[in-house]
Amino acid sequence: MGIGLGVLLAGQVFAAPADTTHGLAIAQGQFVLNGKPFRIIAGEMHYPRIPREYWRARLKMAKAMGLNTITTYVFWNAHEAEPGHYDFSGQNDVAEFIREAQQEGLYVILRPGPYVCSEWEFGGLPAWLLKDGDANVRSTDPKFMQPALRYLHRLGQELAPLQLNRGGNIIAVQVENEYGSFGHDDAYMTQVRQGLIDSGFNASLFYTSDSAQQPGSLPDLLKVINFGVGHAQEKFAQLHTWQPGGPYMAGEYWVGWFDHWGGPHHVSDPKQVAAELDWMLKQGYSVNFYMFHGGTSFGWMNGANWDDDNYQPDVTSYDYDSPLDESGRPTAKYAALRKVIIQDTGATPPPVPATPGTQAIRGIKLDESVSLWDTLPSPVASHELKTMEALGQAYGDILYRKQIAAPFTGQLQVNGLHDYAQIYVNGKRIGTLDRRLKQDHLPVKLAKGDTLDLLVQNDGRINFGEKLRTERKGILGGVSLQGTPLQDWQIYSLPFNDSDALHYAHAACRHAPCFYRASFDAPASGDAAADTFLDTAGLGKGFVWLNGHALGRTWKIGPQRTLYVPGVWLKPHDNQLIVLDLLVEGQPVLNTLKQPVLGTTVVKVP
Repeated sequence: MGIGLGVLLAGQVFAAPADTTHGLAIAQGQFVLNGKPFRIIAGEMHYPRIPREYWRARLKMAKAMGLNTITTYVFWNAHEAEPGHYDFSGQNDVAEFIREAQQEGLYVILRPGPYVCSEWEFGGLPAWLLKDGDANVRSTDPKFMQPALRYLHRLGQELAPLQLNRGGNIIAVQVENEYGSFGHDDAYMTQVRQGLIDSGFNASLFYTSDSAQQPGSLPDLLKVINFGVGHAQEKFAQLHTWQPGGPYMAGEYWVGWFDHWGGPHHVSDPKQVAAELDWMLKQGYSVNFYMFHGGTSFGWMNGANWDDDNYQPDVTSYDYDSPLDESGRPTAKYAALRKVIIQDTGATPPPVPATPGTQAIRGIKLDESVSLWDTLPSPVASHELKTMEALGQAYGDILYRKQIAAPFTGQLQVNGLHDYAQIYVNGKRIGTLDRRLKQDHLPVKLAKGDTLDLLVQNDGRINFGEKLRTERKGILGGVSLQGTPLQDWQIYSLPFNDSDALHYAHAACRHAPCFYRASFDAPASGDAAADTFLDTAGLGKGFVWLNGHALGRTWKIGPQRTLYVPGVWLKPHDNQLIVLDLLVEGQPVLNTLKQPVLGTTVVKVP
């Protein structure tokens, strides 16, 4: 089925599905669904950020708040972690997520990318795209476009059959994402749109979504606008200039905000959000809450911003101060928005489902350990420094080792540090450099024969703006002593994908960084699947795994102090917790809490 002639609106022609009687279309400046007027009241939530076992419960919560549509990105790097190897199973089964939404009476707006932003690692792009130093992502460069189109075609096999007029519930498909905040290349946008058509998504309404002053769109594409709390009237006025005659929709209404390591925890006023929603609905506008339920950027999947020449890595929690909190529990914001939706639509949603209790577990002793220094793999010898991507590594740490040939006292300079480095001489840590703080040098005193180690941690790739094009990890430039370059390195790739296979000893760790392991029970007071929150107080900087699941990062600088532990990932007995910590030695003891600790709050209006 091809793209039809479109729908005439005040001199504009929007590309539309050829069959406008079965699907979402546009008539007289309004959305129509199956030929009848339709107002989209949508909420964003993302399948990788929610344990699969909880998808259904979160969808029921969406329906109970009064939503008629779910919006989701599709995360390329989750589905093609290695070139040509696709995974749409288990947690990555996005087709099942969409089918479950349909079973709950919800339509779906699909945002397939290939770029998605979303405070997600590298904006959802696979890190292997950066292995070729000349590759130019989000452009017509064949080194980007060819794999991007292959991915879209493969995604079409999973999701194109789930469009509404083919028996599914997908009603609209976004072309790229917020391109107006990145570039203005119509040829690129045309190729992405054609890729979606060729992948079988041509039975749905296409659109673009932007918060920029200029839309990153094409003349015949529907446009929606993104903005935060307090900006509805201003931003809809802007959309009126882009799209006279309508229709009008908030593609992302940012009801909260995300957090950076070392910054505050952001919240917004539920009363203000509800009042602004009331105004939008009374104008007849459509809306998508970003986020309805944020969830968690499990594993290494947090992104980062580059703002005012500062690198700002995001925390693991994606709570976002959403109507549903990180663990899927309704908040005051949920109740306020539900009330407005009922009043303004006259519809009565299902009752709000009950949520199970949480549990607290005390005395998780990390009594097994092994030092990172005792687990190093074989190194790669290289005259020049290499990035993670050059070694085929996406996440984790990388270690650069150099034997010093002559005595030296002065400044050690590290150019292009991405992102956090601990410096060691003969195994003793002598200092730390942090990209967030623009630190790139420190004084050293070296003797002939000393071993210089630079252990560099990837804190998350930038996910927004032009900086992502060069967002490789490790050391991108060089290391020098008082201007003299150091060469001939031993480089250790440390992706940390086998931490459960290390040889742990029942002893305290005395040489950080350390891997720790603990076994504990989770009786949950009669509910074997109760959620909990791991309190990371007492840890330094690192990463946590539970029963094979990557929970995420820890960092004592906050604001996030607890990691969400889904009850479905726990067992009544013999749970295995593994912690990598760059700083802490000994035998730490951890607890879990019934409530999260996400930091000191501030009101944030983006």
